[in-house]
Amino acid sequence: MIVDCAHYKDGRRQHVGAMSVQEAAACCREGGFVWLGLFDPTPEELDQASESFGLHELAVEDAQTFHLRPKVEPYEGDIRLVILRTARYDDAREEVDFGEVSVFVGPAFVITVRQGAASELHGARSRLEQRPELLENGTNGVLWAILDQVVDSYGPVVAELERDIEQVERTVFAGSVAPTERIYFLRREVTDFYRAVHPLLAVLATIERGARNTDLLPYFRDVRDHLVLVNEEVAAQRDLLATVLEANMAVISVEQTKVSVQQNATIEQLTILSTVFLPLTFVTGFFGQNFGWLVDHVGGRGAFFGLGFGGLALPCIALLIWFKRRRRHVTDSALG
Repeated sequence: MIVDCAHYKDGRRQHVGAMSVQEAAACCREGGFVWLGLFDPTPEELDQASESFGLHELAVEDAQTFHLRPKVEPYEGDIRLVILRTARYDDAREEVDFGEVSVFVGPAFVITVRQGAASELHGARSRLEQRPELLENGTNGVLWAILDQVVDSYGPVVAELERDIEQVERTVFAGSVAPTERIYFLRREVTDFYRAVHPLLAVLATIERGARNTDLLPYFRDVRDHLVLVNEEVAAQRDLLATVLEANMAVISVEQTKVSVQQNATIEQLTILSTVFLPLTFVTGFFGQNFGWLVDHVGGRGAFFGLGFGGLALPCIALLIWFKRRRRHVTDSALG
C-alpha cells in the first residue's frame, strides 16, 4: 500500500495530491528527487516499483524478508539498500514490538518499505518538510531523517525496559522470589533489542563515510552519538538481567533449603514420636499373645507390672543411650 509519494525540488514539496508509482518515476527526470513510502506492500506493488525505478531483484527480495539485524547493501546505479529495525514498547502487554524499514536510496529517489506496526515514518517526513535546507541535500537528507526518527524511537523503549528491570531487581534483592519466567522474558526482549541497535552502529558508520554532502555530516554524527548511548544502555541492561537471574536463582535455592530444613525437622519430630511409642507397641503386642506360658505365669499384679514396665523401660533406656552416643559422634565429626 502506498502511504505517501511526493516529489521534492529546491527544498520543497512540489504537489499535495496523491501520486502513482509511474508518475513518481517520471518526476525523477524533472530534477530533485521522489520519496515513495510503502507499508506492507504486496509482491505486485514491489514489482511495479522495481520496474519503474530499476531496483535490483535481490534488493527487492531483501525488502520482502524480515531481518534480525540492520544492514546496508550497495547495488548498481549508485543505489543502496539500508535495512533498519524499529522498536516500540507496548504498555498493555509489557512487550517490545519490532518492525522493519527497508530504504532504497538512489540519486533521484528514496523508497521506504515498512513492515510491522512499529515502523511509522510520518513524523520524519513532516519534520524534514519543515527543514528546506536539509531537503536541498537530496536523498541523503531523507536518509538522515529516517535514521534520526528510528534512533529517537529507541529512547522510550530503553526507559520502559529499565522500569521493568528495576521492578524485578527490587523484588529479587528484597529477598523475595521473582517469577523466573518474567526475567527470562525480559532478557529475551533486551537481547532482541540489542540485535536491532548494535549492528546499526556499523551501518551508520558506512552511511556517514558515503555521505557526499559534508553539510549533513554533523547531523549523522549527532545520530551516531545518540545511538552509541542507546547501545551502551541496552548492553548494560543485558548484563544486569544476567546478574538478576543469578541472584534470583540463589534466592530460590535459599527458599528451597528453608523448606527442606522444615521438612527434615518435621520428619525428625515424627520419628522421635514413633520411636517413643515403639516400646508401648511392643508391650501391647507382647501381652496380647495367647501363649500358654504367658497365661500360666502372668496371674498377678506383680508379674504384670514387672514384665510390662520392664519391657517398656529397657527399650527406652537403650534408645536413650543410642541417642546420646549418636549425638556425641556427630559433634566429634563436626569438630574434627
